[in-house]
Amino acid sequence: MNPPDYQYAIDVHGLNKHFGDKHVVNDVSLQVASGEIFGFLGPNGSGKTTSIRLMCGLLTPDSGSGTCLGYDIVRQSALIKRNVGYMTQRFSFWEDMTIRENLDFVARVYEMKNRREKVDATLETLGLQSRSKQLTGALSGGWKQRLALAACMLHEPRLLLLDEPTAGVDPTARRDFWEELHRLAARGISVLVSTHYMDEAERCHKLAYIAYGKLLAHGTSKEVIDSQNLATWSIYGENLTELSEQLRGMDGVDQTVVFGSALHASGHDHAALEAAIRRATDGKPVRIEQIGTGLEDVFIYMMNRSADNYGARS
Repeated sequence: MNPPDYQYAIDVHGLNKHFGDKHVVNDVSLQVASGEIFGFLGPNGSGKTTSIRLMCGLLTPDSGSGTCLGYDIVRQSALIKRNVGYMTQRFSFWEDMTIRENLDFVARVYEMKNRREKVDATLETLGLQSRSKQLTGALSGGWKQRLALAACMLHEPRLLLLDEPTAGVDPTARRDFWEELHRLAARGISVLVSTHYMDEAERCHKLAYIAYGKLLAHGTSKEVIDSQNLATWSIYGENLTELSEQLRGMDGVDQTVVFGSALHASGHDHAALEAAIRRATDGKPVRIEQIGTGLEDVFIYMMNRSADNYGARS
């Protein structure tokens, strides 16, 4: 069967999923372009991983419809799985086998023809050739991560699913990993990735914020920031924690967060926010300036608001 033509790598509408009495995915609709890196943000337990699995035919929705790589997510899930590479949070390879032996085993599972050539090509592409005889158990977190990505790529998938792939990995390895993802995307491979790191979220072409099953915002980083209509001021000086507590009770201040040596205060009513900040800082040895609202400001705001809503429903 020839692969179908498709406009979007992912095109889903009205997806719902329950586990018992918990509505884990609530009416989610989304489109992901081919060659796009699409990031999923949200609190733990918010439905990110379940949403990704539904979109790719790895789970069957209770209701809703859509396509993945042109295949129907309900009726053609087996065809989708052949074209997807899935990298979970937990490293799950044999530590007493070498990198090459692990990849060869995966190739056997996929019943690949020209297995040796495929393994050689993957080792070369992901910079693992020089370490191919090294025992997997002796690898650092970054090299284990690269091995896991290599295993995902062996069968040449057109879509990668990455579930918090850089958790516990050092900053240099995280940067190298994302450079590799962008090289794959440039070849037309689509990537769905869940992450809690704001620097990684900003490297995605598009983002979605999911909280307790609901899709609250999606688009480019700028579109997600603009959707919340928050003004933000930065305050520099001493006793910022005390000032943060004072500001939280004032009209116009929706959020305060200390970022190192600065306090960020954000709010929807831009004029009331500025007035509150000027009153609270009057006569204090601090410096204030209005800044552009950042993705992390928005992420914290949406996370706190969704947690409050979730608590109200319980």
